[in-house]
Amino acid sequence: MLTVVPTPIGNLGDLTLRALEALGAADVVAAEDTRHSGLLLHHHGISKPMISFHEHNEAMRTAELLGRLRAGERIALITDAGTPSISDPGVRLVRACLAEDLAYTILPGPCAAVTALVGSGMDASAFYFGGFLPVKSGQRHNELAAAIERAATSIFYESPHRLLKSLTVLAEIGSWRFVCVARELTKKFEEYRRALPVDLVAHYTAHPPKGEICLLVEGSAAAAHRERNAARQS
Repeated sequence: MLTVVPTPIGNLGDLTLRALEALGAADVVAAEDTRHSGLLLHHHGISKPMISFHEHNEAMRTAELLGRLRAGERIALITDAGTPSISDPGVRLVRACLAEDLAYTILPGPCAAVTALVGSGMDASAFYFGGFLPVKSGQRHNELAAAIERAATSIFYESPHRLLKSLTVLAEIGSWRFVCVARELTKKFEEYRRALPVDLVAHYTAHPPKGEICLLVEGSAAAAHRERNAARQS
């Protein structure tokens, strides 16, 4: 049986009891980076055979893991952080299990996008998750322009090296829209900074960002509601 196991996005204490049980019971752990995940298992006193399962060998490993699942082995699938398949390997293996009617289960657990959404204070009744913003400037501009037009909150993963570029685009095309930078979630220097894009550009120009980042863009519906409330109060 395959068990998809979410892992902590920063704080090693966020591994759930069910995740610990699944990892402890597995015959093998398929991990995005065995060295990185080995530290997590060691922290929790778990010693299991591990094999790599990442974007460069996912097709080959899927065939191998299917064979082991057919033989009755218990496989735990993890990524470096968060929930497998969410901007990480995993969906190919789950689809293969569906196609062959092989048993699998998905454990609930850490996800940076959902954590950032709740911490941003933005409307969470509906949201769009766009994964990692494109590296190419034109494609990134198009993604952010779509976020400005979208009624719901938009969530993206972004590199600290490109954050200022994205914030500058938002300052140009959506200067009135609130943006939140959620950084280093669950870690010692966790930060939620919500402001207009121009203010965030100024802040991160003076304080270059580090670590893992989620970038959230206020939806048009929430912005319109905020503006109506401001007009009534003026």
